[in-house]
Amino acid sequence: MTLINNRNITRAVLIISFTVINILLLLGISKVLDFLNSGADRTSMLHLEKETINIYLPKVVWESTVNPGRVMELNTLKTIEKDYLFSWYVKNKSLQENSKSGIADYYTQNTRQNLYNTLKYNIKNEITIESTTLKHNPKLDFYSADGQLVVFTDKNVVEFQKVYQKKKLITAVQDTATYKVMMLLEDGFWRVRHLQRIEKTTFHLDTVKSQPMFKIIGNKITKNNVDFTIKGINYYPKNSAWDTFGTSFNTNTISKDFDIIKNAKLNTVRIFIQYDDFGKAEIKQEKMDKLKKILDLAATKNLFVIVTLFDFYSDYTLENWTLTHRHAEKIVSTFKDHKAILAWDLKNEPNLDFENRDKSNVLNWLEHMISVVKENDPNHLVTIGWSNSTEATHLEKQVDFVSYHFYNAIEDLEKEIKTLEKITKKPLVIEEFGVPSYKGIWNLRGSNEEEQAQYHKKMQALFKKNNLAFMSWTLYDFPHVPDQVAGKWPWQKKRQKRFGFIDINGNRKPSFLYINH
Repeated sequence: MTLINNRNITRAVLIISFTVINILLLLGISKVLDFLNSGADRTSMLHLEKETINIYLPKVVWESTVNPGRVMELNTLKTIEKDYLFSWYVKNKSLQENSKSGIADYYTQNTRQNLYNTLKYNIKNEITIESTTLKHNPKLDFYSADGQLVVFTDKNVVEFQKVYQKKKLITAVQDTATYKVMMLLEDGFWRVRHLQRIEKTTFHLDTVKSQPMFKIIGNKITKNNVDFTIKGINYYPKNSAWDTFGTSFNTNTISKDFDIIKNAKLNTVRIFIQYDDFGKAEIKQEKMDKLKKILDLAATKNLFVIVTLFDFYSDYTLENWTLTHRHAEKIVSTFKDHKAILAWDLKNEPNLDFENRDKSNVLNWLEHMISVVKENDPNHLVTIGWSNSTEATHLEKQVDFVSYHFYNAIEDLEKEIKTLEKITKKPLVIEEFGVPSYKGIWNLRGSNEEEQAQYHKKMQALFKKNNLAFMSWTLYDFPHVPDQVAGKWPWQKKRQKRFGFIDINGNRKPSFLYINH
């Protein structure tokens, strides 16, 4: 019996071992096949989860897709456009990293060799190039009968480049040019066979001339050609500080707050849109619907709105320019005819990013964003909300009016205004100012409610004396302030919570008497 049992055990071990070995072999073969198949996936080679991922979204407008021979199929056109844009993306990435990665997947042999020669030269001379394209305007010239070749002219391609040598910035330049493009279908992919720059051009956008409500005449903001002085306030609902468009959004609450603002004889509110919150390049419709409700409410109350874009945004790298352009384009083009909007404020206190994000990057991004907003909305004014008067004259020639925030001593206000008036002839707006009514263990030198009221009384007297545009910070004291706004420490948060004219219980503080002059 023992001998028989031993034989059975041996037989079972052999069968199990054979089965396990075969399973392992099948798994191994499967992994090898997966690996080989992945080699044909261009997106995985570029570390992209899918080709439609939002990493590069320049504006593309086809002028014509009519072909005298074979009709261009819509799906084929989308594939050509996608592969063409990715050819620019991998080329830009290669020039930035001096790497050949991805070039073979988007360029045919002859064309890729030219790129390799450029990379070889750049590596030898320690040159790197950061670049992106912002607009493409292709026109179909030829589509072969067998569907294997396409030729088109890409007009007025807007490019922006930064050239570095030995890691030092040599030049930054914007260019507009036209390219003749030939693409071949190889192995199921469209590859660039020919890309030739044929001329340098200047692109002029034809826009319908309109008569906007708000204009700049001399050094004045005007409404229907009559001088208009902004008397306003920065606005968040009391229980939705820095989260206006979140889950607590309530039109009844906002409507009542707008009534308070209007009855105080103010005429303007400033609101804030966060890039991430609104969906980045893929704008969330629910957020747009909420923005429309706020603008509509403001219109019914005869209030005007300064909409601040890109709040909390701080990535100004060229790689993300096309994404931010699509974000701004969607919002401003949607509301370009809304009568409640006074101006678009591109960014809140962008100069605070100068040190960590490189000043030139920030200014280049802002300058281009001005053109994007004005191109998509010629009806409203554009400004930038600088954190102080010293930085406020950056790009003053490009904006419609100069905005800055004032948190200095009261006696500095008129000095700063006079200094700015020597530098710029644009209208000036004090876009934020205020003091918190908090004096306690975390802020022994702060102001109590009476001292806050005296501050606003003095400020309003100066605004009236100098006929200055102003927007105070802010309507309410806040029961909660996010960490990303004021930090985690109580001496930071306590102060930030108490700037309002109305306390957390809904009672008007003494300062409310001086919310306006």
